[in-house]
Amino acid sequence: MRTKRIAGTAVVLSGALLLTACGGGGGGEAGADGGDGGGTFSAYIGEPENPLVPGNTSETEGGQVVDALWTGLVEYDRESNEAVYTGVAESVESEDQKTWTVSLKDGWTFHDGTPVTAQSYVDTWNYVANSTNAQGNSYFFANVEGYEDLQAEEGQEPAGTEMSGLEVVDDTTFRVTLTEPYAQFPTTLGYTAFFPLPQAFFDDPEGFGEQPVGNGPFKADEAFQEGQGITLTRYEEFGGEEPAKAAGVEFRVYTEINTAYNDLQAGSLDVVDQIPPDAIASAEDQFGERFKTTPRGDITSLGFPTYDERFADPQVRRAFSMAIDRQAITDAIFQGSRTPAASFVSPVIDGHREDACDACELNVEEANRLLEEAGFDKSEPVDLWFNAGAGHEEWMQAVGNQLRENLGVEYQLRGDLQFAEYLPKQDEKGMTGPFRSGWIMDYPVMENMLGPTYSTAALPPAGSNVTFYSNEEFDAKLQEGNAADSIDAAIQAYQEAEDLLLADMPAAPLFFGLVQYAHSENVSDVYVNSFGRVEVEDVVVGSE
Repeated sequence: MRTKRIAGTAVVLSGALLLTACGGGGGGEAGADGGDGGGTFSAYIGEPENPLVPGNTSETEGGQVVDALWTGLVEYDRESNEAVYTGVAESVESEDQKTWTVSLKDGWTFHDGTPVTAQSYVDTWNYVANSTNAQGNSYFFANVEGYEDLQAEEGQEPAGTEMSGLEVVDDTTFRVTLTEPYAQFPTTLGYTAFFPLPQAFFDDPEGFGEQPVGNGPFKADEAFQEGQGITLTRYEEFGGEEPAKAAGVEFRVYTEINTAYNDLQAGSLDVVDQIPPDAIASAEDQFGERFKTTPRGDITSLGFPTYDERFADPQVRRAFSMAIDRQAITDAIFQGSRTPAASFVSPVIDGHREDACDACELNVEEANRLLEEAGFDKSEPVDLWFNAGAGHEEWMQAVGNQLRENLGVEYQLRGDLQFAEYLPKQDEKGMTGPFRSGWIMDYPVMENMLGPTYSTAALPPAGSNVTFYSNEEFDAKLQEGNAADSIDAAIQAYQEAEDLLLADMPAAPLFFGLVQYAHSENVSDVYVNSFGRVEVEDVVVGSE
């Protein structure tokens, strides 16, 4: 799941009810070990926002490392994106879609040798849900009975520490009771928020975040080094059906995607999961079959700080959206690697509508009328925010130029913060103008493109609603969709929720994208899935 908030430039599946997501070597030197079963390869990441704890990892860079260290209850089929039971869960079953019984397979252990048990999940989920712990993925437990008892205002203690909706039945079975029926619940369980934690985490959360202990195909034998990265090694006691093919993977932190791409070209880096916009046109010629494109369930939007007086009026936000020529930007800058967005929901997800957004079409006359009606002060420039080093400056400048030309509003670019600095500033209401926002699905359900980023329950620190939008009617429609007893009924409610969002426009949908990536001659079987993750466990170092 390059779930969550996206750092990079790149970019996306539909399906049925049970869908889910889900130093060292490099270049020729790593390939010396060669062949399936050995060798270490290197891969690009940006700096993670937080220590490597699943419950507090809600962005792409830390998420890539966490996904290598953990395996979820369910996993996601590469071709169909359907939930498959190749993870820790033997089954997830319910007779009423409200009370679910999760049965675990035997033999799964954490990297310290301790068993993965039902208690591991219950303890972890209670910790992540508890507002005292300020975990960024807390929102994903909001539909579990007793979640509200674990929520309190900052500085206060919640009423409880355990959700009443979680019950350990035995070592390999636990029961989850939701507040309302949710037929798509199993779909969610491959996501990062639901990964289990061992007792070692509760003994030393701070130390654990530097050197995590997961249950996945790779393990951490050393601590993560800020600004540098971490090298993981294959976990030989992995409980899954297919252990990692490489002996190790080195995740290297880069502050600039162009630097990483240059290293890939030079053969000193093995995998780059996104191509800089200005290199897209030449990448296929340079890398041949080692340049690849796969679909990705993402969206790039222009978020609005609804807490800022200048952008509190939905008419202002709609006007800014109407002043942007999305097609012109995709043609001029993205070289066909983006599609103009007229919906908050990715085309790869059931329920997507191509023309849901009437304010996503260029309409300069109407945009100016709305700004004038709202009394917007055009004499003051607007700040346009984006994270540094990920190739966003060129297209954000194009957006600014269009705002200047079409609305008569001057702008100044604010792109000096690295991703790990940019996200906390969003969470702290630090955006002083429209800002670049990226999201990629955690699981292929409409709700996941709407709830974690725009619902009241997802306001920071519990979730990723960094526009700080809140609408009770929108929240209710999401809940109606969650409780629906069929996919069709759920989609209908989710679309009605999206219509409310499009009317209020807390963010302007801009682009849907593709994953465009490349790798060195040192590795093969490189695949970036529709969640934007390099499936590092499948990478082969050296000749096959």
